[in-house]
Amino acid sequence: MRGFREIARIAAAFVGIIVGAGFASGQEIVQFFSSFGITGLAGVAFSTILFTLFAAALSGLGHHFNAASHKDALYAISGYPASVFLDALITIFMLAVLVIMFAGGSALVEQLSGVPAIWGALLITAISVLIVWLGLQKLITIICCVTPLMVLLVVIVASTAFPGMTDSAGAMERAALKLPAASNHWFLASVLYVSFNIVAGAPFLIIMGSRATSRRVALRGGMLGGILLGLLMLLLAASFYVRASEIAEVPLPSLYLAMRASPVFGFLMAFVIFASILNTAVGVLCSFAARLSETSPSRFRPASAVGAALAFGGSLLGFTQLINKIYPFFGYLGLVLMVWILFAWFRFRPWRATGTQECEAPNAAL
Repeated sequence: MRGFREIARIAAAFVGIIVGAGFASGQEIVQFFSSFGITGLAGVAFSTILFTLFAAALSGLGHHFNAASHKDALYAISGYPASVFLDALITIFMLAVLVIMFAGGSALVEQLSGVPAIWGALLITAISVLIVWLGLQKLITIICCVTPLMVLLVVIVASTAFPGMTDSAGAMERAALKLPAASNHWFLASVLYVSFNIVAGAPFLIIMGSRATSRRVALRGGMLGGILLGLLMLLLAASFYVRASEIAEVPLPSLYLAMRASPVFGFLMAFVIFASILNTAVGVLCSFAARLSETSPSRFRPASAVGAALAFGGSLLGFTQLINKIYPFFGYLGLVLMVWILFAWFRFRPWRATGTQECEAPNAAL
């Protein structure tokens, strides 16, 4: 029972990280899956397989190397200078994710209240910096608890999207194909979606895996997380597909469908989306500032302020446009990380390792 609880905790934590960065708003699912029509659902299935594989690999490698940070595992996987490139990729992508989180928060405020997006961006920027500066860990713990609520709301929203459909199958397909797409082909889009999410989730999964009590727990936790994520993606993608004609101009489709189902569900979904975005924003901002101030902890607050200011400026470009440009771009770059993960997976074969300290220290691995 204890082992299952630990597996479930790793899986839920992984889903929580990806929910904020990858699909809380619904816009990501629309552009990477629903926009390809019925074949986009095949992309969801393929992405689920990739998520399951790479989440298990990262968690297992983290446990194998007993990594204190993602840098330790990256160096052990790729050595120098490749690890420098991968570390820089992850660090820059953290800032890009922060830009999109601030833009998502501003879009949420604008869609709910009609207030100009700049005020929503200022709100989430100020809250994120305040939490990071004050170290309000209890608040972050509370925010993390919204993940089960998000799962429940996705199920409810999906169950209300299908009844009362008036469009024919052909009309739904035509409407879906008119939605903004992140790529020219569903297969490439599904790979890119996994790629940028793996870049975002790699540091977290590595650390979670290193703290697991056994390699079996680390591997199964990652696998379960990938499967759960895939099921949620499928529910949302199918819901957006059947309502494609209604969500074409909507920045946050998840919120739209929730409001369509019930004002109460809409309010809860707005809270969950904001909390998920804030959770990811705070975690990314904290990691970004910690990485920049690694050699001088006294620079942590200035680094977080600079990161937040840069992200605020970038967020004003618009939520939908940012997702359409930034995520595919880093998805292509993230393919490099995916190749290295597969290389390390077959080279070190963590599924065969025994014990808790299963290899040499990372700086001596290569």
